[in-house]
Amino acid sequence: MINAATTIEQEPISKFASGLIDLMDRVEYRRVVVKDEFDPVYRLRYDAYRREEFIPINAREIVRDEFEELPNAYCYGIYIDDRLVSSIRFHYLTSEFRDSPSHSVFTDVLDPLLDQGYTMLDPGRFTVDYEASLAFPAIPFLTLRIPTLAVWHFSVKYCLNAVRPEHAAFYKRVFHSTQFSAERYYHGLSFPMVLYACDIPEIYGDLLRRYPFFRSTEAERQALFGSNPQTVSLVRPSVRQATGAHLKLV
Repeated sequence: MINAATTIEQEPISKFASGLIDLMDRVEYRRVVVKDEFDPVYRLRYDAYRREEFIPINAREIVRDEFEELPNAYCYGIYIDDRLVSSIRFHYLTSEFRDSPSHSVFTDVLDPLLDQGYTMLDPGRFTVDYEASLAFPAIPFLTLRIPTLAVWHFSVKYCLNAVRPEHAAFYKRVFHSTQFSAERYYHGLSFPMVLYACDIPEIYGDLLRRYPFFRSTEAERQALFGSNPQTVSLVRPSVRQATGAHLKLV
């Protein structure tokens, strides 16, 4: 469990982290209104998957699935200078509500943990605009900041990383994730996925020490996750205000 009370030691900020914090002055986050089937996030997904030939051509040129409108689903677009550069979605899993993409594939792995009362975040649909990825190599950190804030907001035990095998090294290095399952195939995707997860109470304090741009204020987390939006609103990162904030791991 995580809450905002006790000190995490402040370490000198690296050149990489400082540069990313500067870039975040140009960033805005937007939660997707899922009823809008033609939200640009769905086109971004389509373009990203088609570029890699992961999905067939479809006339609507969007990618949505059966998990899109679940009550535990949260989807976001990430903008730099008013341009959509990436998107990500996550599902919040509890013992009472387990529906999510990873649960549908790794049911036998996750159900025993959910049966014990543990809660989880299941991020997915991480897609990036190709040209933006060349211009801004740090986009993965800007994008994964969304679920990194959400694990605190929802006070989860585990954050799942269902990823392509070649991406696993990143999650092991950044989030100290460990492997939960061997490769399996997701519905509608032509490539295998492997399930990793990180133990949030164990890793979160060290994560914020190493990557201070993952820090946030309560106001930002409430703006991002606190209610179900019916209109488009943009949220600016609060990392500069939160740099001196403290956490407690209990």
